[in-house]
Amino acid sequence: MAPASPEPTTAATLTLKPGTAWNDAWQRCRNVAPEAFLDDRVLNLWAANWQPGGRTLPATSPVDGTPIAGPPRLDGPTARQAVRAALDQHRAWRHVPLAERRARIAAALDALTEHRELLALLLVWEIGKPWRLAQADVDRAIDGVRWYVDGIEPMLDGRAPLDGPVSNIASWNYPMSVLVHAMLVQALAGNAVIAKTPTDGGLACLTLACALAAREGVPITLVSGSGGELSQALVRAPEIGCVSFVGGRDTGAAVATAVADLGKRHILEQEGLNTWGIWNYTNWDALSAVVPKLFDYGKQRCTAYPRFVVQRSLFDQFLDAYLPAVRSIRIGHPLAVADPADPPPSLDFGPLINAAKAKELTDQVTEAVDRGAVPVHRGTLADGHFLPGQDISAYVPPVTLLGPPPSSPLHHAEPFGPVDTIVLVDTEAELLAAMNASNGALVATLSTDDRATYERLAPQIRAFKVGHDKPRSRGDREELFGGFGASWRGAFVGGELLIRAVTQGDDGERLPGNFPEYHLMP
Repeated sequence: MAPASPEPTTAATLTLKPGTAWNDAWQRCRNVAPEAFLDDRVLNLWAANWQPGGRTLPATSPVDGTPIAGPPRLDGPTARQAVRAALDQHRAWRHVPLAERRARIAAALDALTEHRELLALLLVWEIGKPWRLAQADVDRAIDGVRWYVDGIEPMLDGRAPLDGPVSNIASWNYPMSVLVHAMLVQALAGNAVIAKTPTDGGLACLTLACALAAREGVPITLVSGSGGELSQALVRAPEIGCVSFVGGRDTGAAVATAVADLGKRHILEQEGLNTWGIWNYTNWDALSAVVPKLFDYGKQRCTAYPRFVVQRSLFDQFLDAYLPAVRSIRIGHPLAVADPADPPPSLDFGPLINAAKAKELTDQVTEAVDRGAVPVHRGTLADGHFLPGQDISAYVPPVTLLGPPPSSPLHHAEPFGPVDTIVLVDTEAELLAAMNASNGALVATLSTDDRATYERLAPQIRAFKVGHDKPRSRGDREELFGGFGASWRGAFVGGELLIRAVTQGDDGERLPGNFPEYHLMP
């Protein structure tokens, strides 16, 4: 039996905000895009049509265990047909004039804007995002693509679409601002696009977004299925012009091997242990203010900071700043309200992506403590923002551990959940070694009062972006993004680099990126 929420400690009993139930969202999807949504399932989109077929798996919402639509999983041969059909679309679309492509993408953005709140509501139910963050994910997708629509012309000067469609395989945590954003920009650049729905969540949101874009004539293919079964079609098929992957290192390594063997264009964003260093530092109020923000979405994002590397002599002052901040974090049901007229609650995070991940992370914490880690903070769900008696099996409160043992995954890998670890160091050499624990990262931050110290140490931190006393992120619009070491393979993206990554230039062009034969910074 799934654990139920404790009895609420507040005077007001929380209820689900009217009009936000999963069935309400599903019916709205059926009304908006009946071609893609049936009574109890979605269809796959390929060959410019919403197609029946596929074995639908059961699924539940991480929010409270509510049954939701599961992915209609295609088999390998059907996926190969979808890829061949996408190549036909690509060969036609690449010759569509830029002005028409811009108009169609702009129309798709207008449709996404019209249904912004529905897309955000789907993100809440499917992947557990709090309302504020769900809306931000939709908005970043729309605003980011509009930036390209307005400024694409000089970026395409002297460049041509790829020889085949772009295949997108992305994790579940940012369906709109990462996956849909990438797909629409790739199409704007003249490519047909293929996407596999993430196995763990985002199916209905992606289906609705693709339905709105497909109505405007954007050449999109959206399919569901097992990664292992579909990889032959979505990664290795000769029709594919580029593979764009966002996910973990294990799966990413298999994709990297495949694209390297085939000499295929690729963009592979993988996880890394992003670290925050503290050295000769006194601005503790600034650190206190940023700690709750670092727990946004329960640290389920590739640019989260799960590791603090702290100068030993400053540890007591660090705890004085850190502990009150982490104790202020609010978690709970993203749609639970005390009064039906209230807006959705302002939470730092809701559930993890599923109960299995919550158990895995909890077990890792227990094992780390058994092997010597010191628990510095352990949150509780007792005062969480929950409906009476709701399923809370996917929720994990914040945990902070000092000195995770080398044998623990928490020592060297990204936990993808609300667990911070702290490592104490005595010298600058130890600081750098601890901040570079995972052979490359996407982001890092060094908090030090002395700018000269930051300028001297930052180049030795193996992260694509290094902040000075401030967190770094993927960024939007013109901001570039990539990774060092094992955190990234292939072309870098962001700004004009995203366009360069999915188009062809002069023969012999060396794209900025991290490739087996070279590493080139922009």
